[in-house]
Amino acid sequence: MFLTISTTGTPEKPATDLGFLLHKHPGRTQAFATSHGTAHVFYPEATDHRCTAALLLEVDPVALVRRGQGKGRGGAPDSALAQYVNDRPYAASSLLAVALSGVFRTALKGQCAARPELPGQERPLRIEIPVLPARGGGDLVRRLFGPLGWASVETTPIALDEAFPEWGDSRYVRLVLEGELRLEDALRQLYVLLPVLDDSKHYWIAPDEVDKLLRAGDGWLAAHPEHALITARYLARHKRLTQSAMERLELARLAEADGSEAEELDDAVDAAPEGDAAGDAEARERSVPLAVRRRDAVLAALRESGAARVLDLGCGEGQLVQALLRDTAFTEIVGVDVSVRALTTASRRLRLERMGERQSSRVQLFQGSLAYTDKRLAGYDAAVLSEVIEHLDLPRLPALEYAVFGSARPRTVLVTTPNVEYNVRWESLPAGRVRHRDHRFEWTREEFRAWAGGVAARFGYSVAYRPVGDEDPEVGPPTQMAVFTRAADTTSTTGTTDTADTTGTADTPKEGEAA
Repeated sequence: MFLTISTTGTPEKPATDLGFLLHKHPGRTQAFATSHGTAHVFYPEATDHRCTAALLLEVDPVALVRRGQGKGRGGAPDSALAQYVNDRPYAASSLLAVALSGVFRTALKGQCAARPELPGQERPLRIEIPVLPARGGGDLVRRLFGPLGWASVETTPIALDEAFPEWGDSRYVRLVLEGELRLEDALRQLYVLLPVLDDSKHYWIAPDEVDKLLRAGDGWLAAHPEHALITARYLARHKRLTQSAMERLELARLAEADGSEAEELDDAVDAAPEGDAAGDAEARERSVPLAVRRRDAVLAALRESGAARVLDLGCGEGQLVQALLRDTAFTEIVGVDVSVRALTTASRRLRLERMGERQSSRVQLFQGSLAYTDKRLAGYDAAVLSEVIEHLDLPRLPALEYAVFGSARPRTVLVTTPNVEYNVRWESLPAGRVRHRDHRFEWTREEFRAWAGGVAARFGYSVAYRPVGDEDPEVGPPTQMAVFTRAADTTSTTGTTDTADTTGTADTPKEGEAA
């Protein structure tokens, strides 16, 4: 099993800098013990103008058998069929990837104590693998390496037997990669993609493999057009691990697009709102907490609208989804949230894994950001944004408005948000504080109506307003709700509906106007 890494240079920037990056001296031949054989590192050439490092892995087939090769999930099929006669000693696979990570550990981490400026530099690289298993053929190899910055991805099929050309090509190719990349990036790509192309691993796939994949794929995997195939193959198609990795990759992609840290997005709806906690504490003297009243108000508005297929946008931990499931009038319920942690909690709350087939067919949860259009959200009767908009920075609201009202365009949209005027009634809430540490703003009734009226006018909706909770004669209700109805389907609203604003003359509140 063989791999070479070559680079070129000048007297000012000699190619032998490769030795510093790999932490292996060009003038020495070194051997390293692995669990399945011995890895050798040597330099066939080392001059200022050209330097090549070679990694040769001698695989012990007996060691493979003794370590349970071919047994359990992820075992290589070649060794399972023929324990002692197989391609493992010759074809690049997860064995070479593991040797790569062990022998070139510091290079994979982008570290070089002797020359710390070198790892961050891109350099001309040529990587050659004489025998690479390619389950999917040369086309798949090019699809995997092509988007990663290589100027050239050359694959040459290897014949089954050159003496019998009529037999055709084998599943192996000779791979040559050329381009200007950081060595760290090239090694991390190989570490992930070698076992992916082989579509096999020589060891048991444990949960920590997800962390290994995401570390090695940091910066390139989330945006790769074949990230789903890469993830599934790397994790040996282990369904639960693959789902976990895909959720974390999607969170990374959304965070990068949003200019945020993934942890910030994942924590956005994790904690209970401070204001609700305060409200519930003070509402113990009353029969129903505000959170329950808000949920009941949303359910009542949905029933009035006649909606059967409902989106809960920013579903958090799934309380509303759970309530919707109890009413058979709602035939399809979709919960969407950017936070993996919240979706995991929602799944546990709903007991999705134990749910019967008929009930589970009515509900699904998926990850998504409301700041981006999503074709999965189109075609529903109603959408709910309950205590969601105040978690967005004001400059991001137009993106949410278009994603929901302009792209998804449900017939009915319900939006609830805190009424900041009511905050003075919470004795446990310090003056000037918002109800939740993640709230970017909280609006007065006038500001909320101005925003809702502007949205309705821009996107062809009418809007009515309803109080949620006990309405104070001076400061209004603790929660305010807007009921948007698409203009072509406008119907009259009754009951506790406040005056409807269908003129659409109000402007969206400016950032400085938010309390």
